[in-house]
Amino acid sequence: MNALTRDAPLPAPEGIAGLLREHGEVEPVVVTVEDVARMREAALALRAVFAAEGLDAAVAELNGLLARGSGPLRLTAHGGSGPWHPHLDSSDDAPWGEWFLASSCLCLAVLVWERQRPPGGVCAAPGCGRVYLSLGSGVPRRYCSRRCATRERVAAHRRARAGGGR
Repeated sequence: MNALTRDAPLPAPEGIAGLLREHGEVEPVVVTVEDVARMREAALALRAVFAAEGLDAAVAELNGLLARGSGPLRLTAHGGSGPWHPHLDSSDDAPWGEWFLASSCLCLAVLVWERQRPPGGVCAAPGCGRVYLSLGSGVPRRYCSRRCATRERVAAHRRARAGGGR
């Protein structure tokens, strides 16, 4: 498992375009290497929201991103090709990196507004570093997946057994 970094190889634009199509983007979906690089920069900027300590810090990071990278709130149906929905990017033809940052900020803002808590976090498993959304209720999450949580429980159990002289 690896966290997103600036120096990791960029995913193929065709793969990102396919993912966008799978999630409802209407043709033509054209993604360039530059688009992928800008989407990575947006993801790295968004990471600060997840890494923030507490709600106020997460909101401060999110507000900073909203101030830097979003246009006015507007509704669009993409020329009638889909249902009406909100956008914060500058236009229906905005670059993918701008769209990704603005749309992510909009979603995170709604999560904070509805739940009044940070929208997620960074996985606590050593060496992981992935971010996750906190969509459930109850005890706040600490891990990105069951796999990371289980790995940490097993490691803690083994450390306890080794320290107990068994």
